Amino acid sequence: MVVGVCRIAFSLPGNDSLKGKRSVVKRIVERTKSRFNSAVAEVGELDTHRRAVIGVAVVSNDARHANSMLDKITSFMAGQTEAVMTGRTMEILHVEGDDSPLPWQGEPVADHANDDSVHDDDSVHDDEDGQER
Repeated sequence: MVVGVCRIAFSLPGNDSLKGKRSVVKRIVERTKSRFNSAVAEVGELDTHRRAVIGVAVVSNDARHANSMLDKITSFMAGQTEAVMTGRTMEILHVEGDDSPLPWQGEPVADHANDDSVHDDDSVHDDEDGQER
């Protein structure tokens, strides 16, 4: 699995309030989300009204495809007239794995269908002395 992440910095010239900034950022984020199958969010400079940082993440099975997707998304965002792109950092992560359970999945459940140590509530149980109860 390949994960591509990109951090894009914008300048918002002429913007005088956080309310105006959030309006511009929201338009860019929503337009990008609706056009591309990616995760997009404001990730930095949250309290600065003339700068914004937007993060983008994509998942693919090929690094070239992830890189291409991020390039297209960056070009699309740079074309927005409300903000001027001032910088970009990008990273492609290769996540390798196997078929073992993930940490939150716990251990595989054993099949006890033919195991004599597992009983239904209606079955007969032996006590410590081997006597049925």
